[in-house]
Amino acid sequence: MRILLIVNAVASSVTRRQRVMIHKALSTEHDVTITETSRRGHATRLAQSAARENYDLVVVLGGDGTVNEAANGLAGTETALGVLPGGSTNVFARILGLPDESVEAAGVLLDALGANNINRVGLGSVEGRYFLFHCGIGFDAAVVEQVERRGPWKRWAGHPLFVYAAIDTWLRRVDRTNPPLRILGPDRAEVTTGFFTVVMNANPYTYLGNRSLELIPGLGLSDPLAAITLEKLDLRTLGSVAGKALAHKPLDGCLNLDIRTDLRSLVIEADPPIPYQVDGDHLGASKRLRFAWTPNHLSLLTPLDTEG
Repeated sequence: MRILLIVNAVASSVTRRQRVMIHKALSTEHDVTITETSRRGHATRLAQSAARENYDLVVVLGGDGTVNEAANGLAGTETALGVLPGGSTNVFARILGLPDESVEAAGVLLDALGANNINRVGLGSVEGRYFLFHCGIGFDAAVVEQVERRGPWKRWAGHPLFVYAAIDTWLRRVDRTNPPLRILGPDRAEVTTGFFTVVMNANPYTYLGNRSLELIPGLGLSDPLAAITLEKLDLRTLGSVAGKALAHKPLDGCLNLDIRTDLRSLVIEADPPIPYQVDGDHLGASKRLRFAWTPNHLSLLTPLDTEG
């Protein structure tokens, strides 16, 4: 099998030793070409080239942002995506059930490859950009923006940097009085208004250490999108949602929370323009975001015990 191994060498937990060991393991029975990303968006172009050149599989050693870029390059093609954790949180790798250690995860992927455990999964998209697990609009995107502005610190500070950015954003960078978001249904009728929305392609939303934040338990990669909107942005609402999500309890009883599931399309309007992020990458700010769900749009190498 022809494999392209894409490595983000500056990802927070990628080391030269890991790269060498993984390359050696994959090369035992397969034809492996290794390459490194050098700039933002590079993984997308590398993956697109791999698909054009009829590679069977693209394996990404990096964080969620690099994985997302590669998925965007492979969407709609027959070339499959494999994921190895190399970032600070590795949400998608953990959703798939992969070990946190990348060399161990490579062994799991090789077992899956031997069994040809490649499945087609659905992708969410916002304004043409695909996402694997979520798109955040509002507060969390503003937090991600602050983290990215301190890029050199991300590799070393990890979760403490996110905590600092969240507190700073809460205190200084969001309007908690006037809801800027209008969520529109498929018929373009207003569903609700709010301050912060997460559109999910898979659960969980993220991880705090080893604990997952379960917003829509059971939401898998074969299910349409779900949207969770905070209609108020205050500590009581955030605390209630975060507490239940960490305890893996249903969010249905939370006040000031709108939950929509089985969504194949969605429009969110904002005034003023509001920041948004996909799979942890900040993409800017917009006054109008159009979402869609495309089933069976990506070939994905998954561990043998993973259920889609």
